Amino acid sequence: MLGQIAAFGVHAFTAIGAVFGFQALIEASAQRWEAVFVWLGAALIVDGLDGPLARRVRVMDRLPRFSGERLDLIIDYLTYVVAPAYVIYAAGLMPAALSLVAAAIILVTSLFHFIDRESKTDDGFFVGFPALWNVVAFYLFIFPTPAPLAFAIVSALAALTFFPFKWVHPVRVRLLRPLTFCIMAAWAAATCAALMQGFPGSPAVQATIALSSLYFLGLGIARSFLLREKSAVAD
Repeated sequence: MLGQIAAFGVHAFTAIGAVFGFQALIEASAQRWEAVFVWLGAALIVDGLDGPLARRVRVMDRLPRFSGERLDLIIDYLTYVVAPAYVIYAAGLMPAALSLVAAAIILVTSLFHFIDRESKTDDGFFVGFPALWNVVAFYLFIFPTPAPLAFAIVSALAALTFFPFKWVHPVRVRLLRPLTFCIMAAWAAATCAALMQGFPGSPAVQATIALSSLYFLGLGIARSFLLREKSAVAD
């Protein structure tokens, strides 16, 4: 009985991400952009913690009726796709005539990532752009971009959903994991600093985020074209 209660508690913890995503939409409607990403960041933390908790509590064995995987996908679509799509639509980041088009591109192409049965490699990389639109929207605030170029970037990333380019999962990828964790920590610290300073953040913050992103992109390029699946996925 206590095991089932603990398992339900993990599902409830996961479900909090939906509340955070909704709060992000409220902040976006008020154009409080830094606050939007505080809530999306909170949802990201929940998303990172619920999987290990579910495995520790053995949720699948103790509460098989309710699918944690389905719950996670629903909330991920809200926080990784719907909320940032609305931000990109409402914040004037796209050409005015193409704002709705950009949002539609994001919403539709991301569905194909979520239904892709081959969206991850055995060594933990994503295959195709993994619908990280919360990160894309954040970068468009950190690195102010002319609207036509921003639309081109969104379109290109959406198209990459369907190409087998590899993208780093910073937790599951074992290749260079200690270095990746250090880079991820620097990226997270710079992200927090940007939210506290206000967009776009200081030059030091921008440089840290840019260099961190180049590392992740470079690791994905190396995995796509130079390396085979030699690294195992983290437990």
